[in-house]
Amino acid sequence: MTTATTASATTADASAPPAVRPYESYVYAYPHKTAYRPLPDRPVLRELWAGERKDALSLYLHIPFCEVRCGFCNLFTRIGAPEELTTRYLDALDRQAVAVRDALGDDEPVRFAAAAFGGGTPTFLTAGELERLCDMAEKRMGADLRAVPLSVETSPSTATADRLAVLADRGTTRISIGVQSFVDAEARAAVRPQRRAEVEGALGRIRDARIPVLNIDLIYGIDGQTERTWLTSLDAALAWEPEELYLYPLYVRPLTGLHRLGAAGVTGPEAEALEQAAWDEQRLRLYAVGRDHLLAHGYEQVSMRMFRRAGAPQEGPEDYACQTDGMIGLGCGARSYTSALHYSFDYAVDMREIRSIVDSFTATEDFSRAEVGRYVDAAEARRRHLLQSVLQAAGLPVADYRARFGTDPWADFPAELAEFAARGWLDTRAPDGVLRLSPLGLAHSDALGPALFSPGVRAAMAAYERK
Repeated sequence: MTTATTASATTADASAPPAVRPYESYVYAYPHKTAYRPLPDRPVLRELWAGERKDALSLYLHIPFCEVRCGFCNLFTRIGAPEELTTRYLDALDRQAVAVRDALGDDEPVRFAAAAFGGGTPTFLTAGELERLCDMAEKRMGADLRAVPLSVETSPSTATADRLAVLADRGTTRISIGVQSFVDAEARAAVRPQRRAEVEGALGRIRDARIPVLNIDLIYGIDGQTERTWLTSLDAALAWEPEELYLYPLYVRPLTGLHRLGAAGVTGPEAEALEQAAWDEQRLRLYAVGRDHLLAHGYEQVSMRMFRRAGAPQEGPEDYACQTDGMIGLGCGARSYTSALHYSFDYAVDMREIRSIVDSFTATEDFSRAEVGRYVDAAEARRRHLLQSVLQAAGLPVADYRARFGTDPWADFPAELAEFAARGWLDTRAPDGVLRLSPLGLAHSDALGPALFSPGVRAAMAAYERK
């Protein structure tokens, strides 16, 4: 898809369906946490996991601390950790690990096929605390970190040599660093206090640690960003020959720093609509520039966001739009997924609310029950499977869908798929038996994904009280 093709997506056509906004939301999990609610029955974890397969589980440990809160961030994380809070948090995480491993039982083998440390910023922890985190994964949960893919998130200021040495020694196969922009003025515009020299130093230390896969996150759509400055960041990242690159469109979400700053000079709904349309056009244009630049430099597109260097090792699963069943999440911001229930803890974006939830987690003694979540029925499982697959560039093998559900995706989602086809979002040249997005469809993944949400999930998300 060329830039011209992307731009045509916003051009009116009498025969085309009504225009949609290309950036509704990033579907990284379905159902989203805003559709979760307190579980009145507080189900016992041992009963939840009794009938589940446990031979290829994923393990995720969540660290809800960052040195700063970026202006665009709506992740569950707090700034800093005063009064030995990290120690108390790790103590609680250890108690949770013991309870969860007990709930998994020993009636059948429990095996972890992948692990990840996320946040927040896991490398906010000291080197010694990272050792303790790895010990929890291995000694409490039984995950062999040196034998399975282990992905860890970091930031420029916390990617220190001693922390990276611990991670490399304990088997980390992939490290992901949020750079967002190599242009200092753009970093400031995104309310991300960093300098390029600090970023380059962190990247050098990561490469010195010889962790097999380096992923660099970049953001497009920042105020003042142009095609030239976007290419500056892309080329600066490419100079490090990262095995993976993620290109994220900027979102300004409620309760974030950028949202509180507001849009200066915008008054009235018409002016807001015009500004939104211009921003959408900017992001679509920069997406196409970034995609084409990476393809020309030997990267393959895995999803709208993810690009992998040709020949680079694949350490872990593809960039799933939402995680598969069999996910064990430890920490107050982590999700766990069984085939029938997705569960976690309370969710917030506001800093005061997050601090309260973290404090409550550290004081918890009994982690044997699920507290907050959403049950997933067969219809939702079908939607989730479709989302997991169709948002990947490779698409959905229809035979896999039929084997799992006994039905056809076109029969289960006739209206949605017909609309996608009418918009030109489906690849008419895909191999037989593969439901795949066209380049235009991939560019509109953040509109296509939310269009597959069920009415029940939509209603729950709309009724969620932000905090």
